[in-house]
Amino acid sequence: MRFPLFVEAVARRGELSTDEAATVSRAVLQTLAERITADEATDLAAQLPDDVGGYLTPGGAAATGGAVDFLYRVAERAAVDPAVAEVGTPAVLATLRDAVTVGEFQDLLAQLPRGFDAMVDPIPRPPYDV
Repeated sequence: MRFPLFVEAVARRGELSTDEAATVSRAVLQTLAERITADEATDLAAQLPDDVGGYLTPGGAAATGGAVDFLYRVAERAAVDPAVAEVGTPAVLATLRDAVTVGEFQDLLAQLPRGFDAMVDPIPRPPYDV
């Protein structure tokens, strides 16, 4: 999935303009890279095209704080209203979930604080045979 397709999916899910979706997508990916280990950022980026995974460049010390702090950081980084970050972040995470393997997405979630559960839809389970 190339970045324009990623952005289109985020825009559709979050009911955002394409420009807002692109800005929020970059901000969420960059902020995620601050919250996870460098190894996890590298593993996650390896499953994404360069134009998407390139925003997951790990930087220095890991940031701390919960989901609310994350949203404010995304809003600040994207220069958008916190309400836009609040709608856009789950859209980015859902799109990211669809773009990588289930195992990789679970590894990502395992490194995020508890409050992120509310921003991420459950990973769909395969149907059971009856």
